Amino acid sequence: MNIKGNTVLITGGATGIGFALAETFLKAGNVVIICGRRQNKLDAARNKLRGVHTFTCDVTKKADRQALFRWTEDKFPGLNILINNAGVQGFADLKKGLQGLPHDVNEIGTNLVAPIQLSAQFTPSFLKKDAAAIINVTSGLGFVPIASMPIYCATKAALHSFTLSQRRQFRNTPILVFEIIPPMVATELGGQESATARGMNPAVLADEVLNAIAEDKFEIPIGEASGLVEGSKANFEATFQRLNSWG
Repeated sequence: MNIKGNTVLITGGATGIGFALAETFLKAGNVVIICGRRQNKLDAARNKLRGVHTFTCDVTKKADRQALFRWTEDKFPGLNILINNAGVQGFADLKKGLQGLPHDVNEIGTNLVAPIQLSAQFTPSFLKKDAAAIINVTSGLGFVPIASMPIYCATKAALHSFTLSQRRQFRNTPILVFEIIPPMVATELGGQESATARGMNPAVLADEVLNAIAEDKFEIPIGEASGLVEGSKANFEATFQRLNSWG
């Protein structure tokens, strides 16, 4: 796919992977729109990324998704790339029943329902474009789960499955479907300070993603996530046990 001259919408684009993708797509010569729940984070991103456009939106809310769609249709009719990046992560102790489930994060709504609904929202207009793309950000943990984060891993596995179906249904249409499969990245996802210390640099990930999209590589495992993808196929049980050996 041509990686220049597009109009790109990135959910959860004010921080982390989304911010890095926004910066990389801007540098490549695209119009970039980012959305997120926190106005202060969007303001900070706009101050850092000259030319980026922002919209405050909680993608778990139907009214916000509809408002985002109407705004982009009005202001950016050339929009042809949707990156479903927004994600949240929480731990869950299943032995504690309902009390063990995370109550402060909407993992299913953010990680799975929102990408499905937003993809459906933009599909009719994308089908009218000469070229378009839907890019879903899943995770290596969608292929081999960490047991302490069962809901997060399940949503990413479901989004991977959904992506396969999208790609199949959109064959012979202008819409290309890509899947970014990150490893642990140096972001604040889940509030894990250790991840920011050990994870992959988001800018490095974004560069690899853009190169892969330019080469029409539709499944894009990055770094250590490649091992999880391959391990899930070659010897799932051994890979699962190794990943969960610490807990």
